[in-house]
Amino acid sequence: MEDNRNAFVRRLRASEHQAAVELVDAYYKQIYLFIRRLGHNRYESEDLTQEVFTLAWRHIGQVRNDMAISTWLYRIAVNASRTARRKHKGKAAETIENVQQIGEPNGNKAEEVEEIDLLQKAVVDLPMKLRQVIVLHYMQQLSISEAARVAQIREGTFKSRLNRALEKLREQMK
Repeated sequence: MEDNRNAFVRRLRASEHQAAVELVDAYYKQIYLFIRRLGHNRYESEDLTQEVFTLAWRHIGQVRNDMAISTWLYRIAVNASRTARRKHKGKAAETIENVQQIGEPNGNKAEEVEEIDLLQKAVVDLPMKLRQVIVLHYMQQLSISEAARVAQIREGTFKSRLNRALEKLREQMK
């Protein structure tokens, strides 16, 4: 597996067009959904996702050997999201809509659908640092270790933020 990754990174560094196509094909959807889940609208998410891959292509030489490509792309996405947020300060976050996989309702019961809607709204209402940890760990299904690397914080800090985020969600869901 490691040899495949290293060979793939070498192909990217050699500016091989097919490797770039494979990178986009493999990661576009998960990066787009990640950005959407951070609260960007559909059009902004599309633009930011394209920006992520453009930046990745431009800076492929910065991929560290000890980091998964997905982790590196998530980091770029986090930074692109932060930059976009700074540019549009004061603009409300978008709802998560139907891009989540928090939990699908069993039998499509109205009560469960309503609860999922409330949870989505509660996640969007979290401060960005807390929303980010929920999205990375629960929605993107990254391990604590990998999610902390993406967020560029220590694991202990990540766990602390995750705990605070879960507490806030519990309070909001009462």
